[in-house]
Amino acid sequence: MTLTQRLRYPTHGAALIAAGLGALLAVTASAAPMSAAELATVCAEADDPPHCGRLVEAVQLKRLPSLAQRDGATLQVSLYPSGKMAFTDIEAPSGERTYSLWDFISEINAVILYTSEGDKVTFTLLQRANGRKVELPGEPVLAPDRQRIATADFCPEHCVNEVAVWRVTREGVNRELVWKPAAAWAHATASWKDADTIRVEYTPIGSSEERSLERRLNDPTWSRAPAR
Repeated sequence: MTLTQRLRYPTHGAALIAAGLGALLAVTASAAPMSAAELATVCAEADDPPHCGRLVEAVQLKRLPSLAQRDGATLQVSLYPSGKMAFTDIEAPSGERTYSLWDFISEINAVILYTSEGDKVTFTLLQRANGRKVELPGEPVLAPDRQRIATADFCPEHCVNEVAVWRVTREGVNRELVWKPAAAWAHATASWKDADTIRVEYTPIGSSEERSLERRLNDPTWSRAPAR
């Protein structure tokens, strides 16, 4: 189970949220990624997924002080080469919408925010060079050529249940390809085998056995996402 899923479904208590986690953040060379042990310590006392996200943010703000600052309910993220963008927690019909600093993808100069609204969890990608932002259903994984990101978002509730490929350009990040499996999955994670191939680790609903598959970007069974 990925960190996202542990944060979304903390059914076995706060310790399970962080236990057994792999590396979390891709940060600049001057900041070391969090280890599984660090994450377990940080989120051991978390009350719920948003609280764990905020605890992770507190650590990352210290590691990357020039990237963002928090002032009460507002997170100020620095743009490049100048400017700032504010993300303020708000009350929404489905519950409070919160933002927490989650990741920094230095290769594309993008900040990732953990975003929660009621039971729904998404990620907001902010391109610092142009201030453009896009909401992603799952944690983005950058391709080796830095031209695309992949997301895999699967769960019994509040997920889009699809693997998606997003094109990254200076003008923005747009969903390019989408694929849904014929049978339902309980959860899944995506990684890149190479710039043209995505590897997906998944567990079907009703099974405890993790499986894997590979999908090339030129596979005709992808659906082309509509242009925006």
